[in-house]
Formats: sequence, C-alpha cells, structure tokens
Amino acid sequence: MPSVAIVIAAILWIVLLFLFNKETAPEPIKIDPAITAAAAKEWPTVGKKIFEQGNAATGATACAGCHGLNGQGGVGPKLAGQETILQDPVLVHTRVVKGKGAMPAFEASLKDNEIYAVTNYVLNSWGNKAELVTPAVVAASASTISPEVLKNRSRFVPEEIKLPEITLVTFILLCLTYGIIGLYSVWAEGQELKPGIHKTRSTPLSVLAMVSTLIGVVVFGILFARLIISDWYGWAADPVVKPDVTGEGFYAAMVVILLGVAAGLYKKYFMDSEVLVEDSSGEFPW
Repeated sequence: MPSVAIVIAAILWIVLLFLFNKETAPEPIKIDPAITAAAAKEWPTVGKKIFEQGNAATGATACAGCHGLNGQGGVGPKLAGQETILQDPVLVHTRVVKGKGAMPAFEASLKDNEIYAVTNYVLNSWGNKAELVTPAVVAASASTISPEVLKNRSRFVPEEIKLPEITLVTFILLCLTYGIIGLYSVWAEGQELKPGIHKTRSTPLSVLAMVSTLIGVVVFGILFARLIISDWYGWAADPVVKPDVTGEGFYAAMVVILLGVAAGLYKKYFMDSEVLVEDSSGEFPW
C-alpha cells in the first residue's frame, strides 16, 4: 500500500534523525604559555608586518590589500573605529582563522603567534583599543556557546555515515518512491498503475489551474531568488545581517510543490494522445 510505505518512511526518517543527532562541542583551545606571551609582545611588530605585507613564504595575503593600510576599508570592511569588533574582540580572531565570504581563512598559512599578533594589531591600531586576545580569551569565548546551539549544530550533518545509516537511507528513499508513485497513480488514474493505455482530456478549469500554478512557480521563484541575493549581501555586510532561512525554505518549498502540481495536472488533463504507461518489458519496476 502506498500510504503505508510513506508512513514507514516517515517513521524511519525520525529514527534516522535520532541516530544523527549527536551533540557536538567546540574543539578545545590549547593554552600555550609561549603563544600567550607572544600575543602581548609581538602585535606591534609581527602583527603590523602581517597586516601590511602578509607572508609571501606561506601564501598569506596582506590584510591591507582589502581593508586599507590604515584600516579605512576598501574592498573589505572598515576596521578603524569599528564598534562590532571592539565589542567582540574574539570575532577578529575567528575571521582570521576561518575567513568568511570573500575573506580567505588563514589558519593554514599563518602560525598561531602570527594569527594572534595580527588580531591584536587590528584591535589596537588606528585609534582602536580593546583587550588583548589570547588563547585563554578565545577558550573562554568558546565555552559560552549555548548548549542548544551545539546540539543542533550537527543535527543533519553527522560526523560520519556508516553502512547501517546508508542502508536505512536507501530503504527510506525506496519507500518514499513507491509511496509517492502509488498515491499519484491512484489520484491520476483512480487506481494503481497497471500496464495498458489510457487517455486524458483537458477542461477549462484544468487550463485555469495550470496557468495559475505556473504563475505561482514564477512568482515564488522570483521571490526566492531576490531573498537569496538579499541574504547574500546581508551575510557579507558589516555588521552581519542574519539570513532569512525560513523565508528561503518556504519559497523553495512552494516552487517544488507547485512544479509537482503542474506536472500532475499535465499528466491528468493535457496528455491528449494515447500514452503507454508500461515499460519495454510490459511490467512496472515498482
């Protein structure tokens, strides 16, 4: 039964989410006394050099190329007098390490002491004044992340997928495929698909429904594209504007649903010629 297959797939999907829903924690920050000492001592020299010249030996580009020699901004955002980074100094360290948007990550091209040096140079130059960022400060910041955030961080992104999970996902997809095809067949044909020939005819009401559905696809598609573009610029802005994930999901879902409705209407009302509904073997794979 198609409906039973879909119910089974839904139950197994919930089970799968519980299997994948593992709590994660930030990687522990190693507090090296040497790095701590260097963070306080090297930022006026090493930090300045990295910011203005980069590190050609490791391929690290100069920060000044995007942010300006005096932090005045350019391709990248302004750093001088920037309240966002002064209120959250660890944010600068995070951006240097992980990057974001057009800004590359430097964790592979700069040593730890260089990362802390350039971080503190940005935070204490051109009139900026902030506490020195050290490994201890970064560790303290990481420990304040909400447990709920950590719990949800890997809800749909398991650290590893093994054979049981792969098998379960495959079975779920098979159940969904059978169930959706079966339900569609009952709706379109009045019964489950069988080998043979059928005819379908359009009506004025079906034409109106098809036109309305296609207009809906275009409208929601445009809204989705506009929101994606808006969120992209918001994500790259300073301060960052959080993306409207709910809106994106809603518009995308509406596009998919309406496309499915349009396909169903076409199948039921607009395929005027005789159509074979069997494969070359005369049987259905499902």
